Amino acid sequence: MNQPLAYVHPQAKVAPNVVIEPFVNIEKNVIIEEGTCIGSNVTIMEGARIGKNCRIFPGAVISAVPQDLKFDGEETTVKIGDNVIIREFVTINRGTKANNETVIGNNCLLMAYVHIAHDCILGDNVILANACNLAGHITIDDWAIIGGLAAVHQFVHIGAHAMISGGGMARKDVPPFVKAGREPLAFAGVNSIGLRRRGFSDERINQIQEIYRILFLRGRNITQSINYIEANIPATPDRDEILSFIANSQRGVMKGYTRMKDRI
Repeated sequence: MNQPLAYVHPQAKVAPNVVIEPFVNIEKNVIIEEGTCIGSNVTIMEGARIGKNCRIFPGAVISAVPQDLKFDGEETTVKIGDNVIIREFVTINRGTKANNETVIGNNCLLMAYVHIAHDCILGDNVILANACNLAGHITIDDWAIIGGLAAVHQFVHIGAHAMISGGGMARKDVPPFVKAGREPLAFAGVNSIGLRRRGFSDERINQIQEIYRILFLRGRNITQSINYIEANIPATPDRDEILSFIANSQRGVMKGYTRMKDRI
């Protein structure tokens, strides 16, 4: 850890085998656990809690104060799990009194120039591609993937195993297991390739596909679709996860794809 060209505040708690490269700045009230490697010119500010075996590439800024005019200097944190890769010039802001923390789960990949605003909650195995931007108070569940240059509106919820296309603008909640694309962002099918890679059986995938056909492609509204699914699709954890996500959506769920000729 001893790097004469880096600054580590005496009150920071850094595990002995953490690698710190030149020109790193680590402020007080920071905890960094075993095996983590911090590249040159990284700034880690007050309130950062960084787990084991993370890799933080040059230029990243972790736990800066929120870009929120309501922030009043309250003591909040950024919590980063184990085995997280944070590429060049990623910025992660700490929480506000609304949630007190910004959280990044285990095994996440945050590619270059990603921005994660205050009070966001990311699950495990989330991938954010280059220059993806998250506004405040966003929740992203396990295994979700967001393409490069995508932007997500504040308070949006993105479900587990969902995949959003590069350049997408997520203004509404994106339910689990789906692909989302086009503008405005809309249902583009089930993420069947991703689900197979994660061990979902054909039977599970077929049921998920049928649920989304009912929700987005059969001409019913959401209430009618949910009633039909509850009456006709056997209860499974996947079915119940989809229905629970929709029932608890605060911003409303993205729409099914509508062809231009259908709008005329």
